[in-house]
Amino acid sequence: MAVKPATRTQAISPFYVMDVLHRAKQQEAMGRDVIHMEIGEPDFPTPQPIIDAGIRLLQTGEVKYTPAAGLPELRAKIASFYQQRYGISVAANRIFVTPGASGAFLLALGASLNAGETLLMADPCYPCNSNFVSLFDGNTQAIAVDASTHYQLTASLIKQHWTASTKGVLVASPSNPTGTLIAPDELKQVIQAASSLGGCFYSDEIYHGLVYGQDATSALAYSDDVFVINSFSKYFGMTGWRVGWLVVPEAFIEVAEKLAQNIFIATATQSQYAALAAFDGETLLELERRRTEFAARRDFLYGHLLRLGFDIPVKPEGAFYIYAGCTRHTEDSFQFALDFLAAEGVAVTPGKDFGHHQAQHSLRFAYTTSMDKMAEAMQRLERFINRR
Repeated sequence: MAVKPATRTQAISPFYVMDVLHRAKQQEAMGRDVIHMEIGEPDFPTPQPIIDAGIRLLQTGEVKYTPAAGLPELRAKIASFYQQRYGISVAANRIFVTPGASGAFLLALGASLNAGETLLMADPCYPCNSNFVSLFDGNTQAIAVDASTHYQLTASLIKQHWTASTKGVLVASPSNPTGTLIAPDELKQVIQAASSLGGCFYSDEIYHGLVYGQDATSALAYSDDVFVINSFSKYFGMTGWRVGWLVVPEAFIEVAEKLAQNIFIATATQSQYAALAAFDGETLLELERRRTEFAARRDFLYGHLLRLGFDIPVKPEGAFYIYAGCTRHTEDSFQFALDFLAAEGVAVTPGKDFGHHQAQHSLRFAYTTSMDKMAEAMQRLERFINRR
């Protein structure tokens, strides 16, 4: 008898955008100009001070393991950042440096989720979140959200869908794919709702910093008994360095460290030393310049998509995505994405990557490419629509 994959893998969905990306790369290999608006990766290079810090460490040759919980200096820097940016005091021993936000999710769920327990999250949402739950033999209850709740969960929705098997709630703000923020008062209420029901609260804050017109509020402003996931990938522009962090409730420090020792040993040393420079004044000035550029890109793309007949009931307030309804043009957003790529060489993400609610009627456009390229993409999109 042939050996079969673990049954838990059957519940883990693929990235449909990978099909789009694969086709885009094939076209590029044949010499075609493809505009990428599908992948959530900033087009800006890693800020130079971060690169220089990583190089300095490598040149010493002392690229040894750090403690499993992370480089003490980096944990202290992150704690200082919470004080400076949010006015929140977080003990450094509650902060765990991880291999990207993905590593933070693994630690958080590994430390808190039992097999058969359920996590509540919004639909649409980032697909990896529910796949991490499946990896630990848990279940996801995706709750349909729309413009009426800013595409975010509410305390009322949480109480309505809570069952005996519910372990907790995951909220992402700013959200991928919608780019919406949860209002501070609502964030406080959903944390209180989860707590009153005896559950855990997980806050995905990896797009903090990339906000436009208002500040994002950390869940730590309202409770110490929350898991907060963050990353150096998005705002700090360090995607390939694979370094993030997790803030845990004090009661979970020991178990999180035990898991980190066994799962990761440690996050890449050169990446941690590089990340020390992410909080330098020179770096933060550059990151703010980039945030301003992202805001201009959002406004440009938002206006053109509306002009071309796409539905965007809530203007994104953060991240670098616009999640647009496309029912005026198609009833199958996945096929639309494939056809658009084939006809015009522009790659976008189909809604089916983010859940089920209105997925076939939605497309995600990432404004992670230059204004000139987005202008060209919009010309191609208009031409494509007019030919249909």
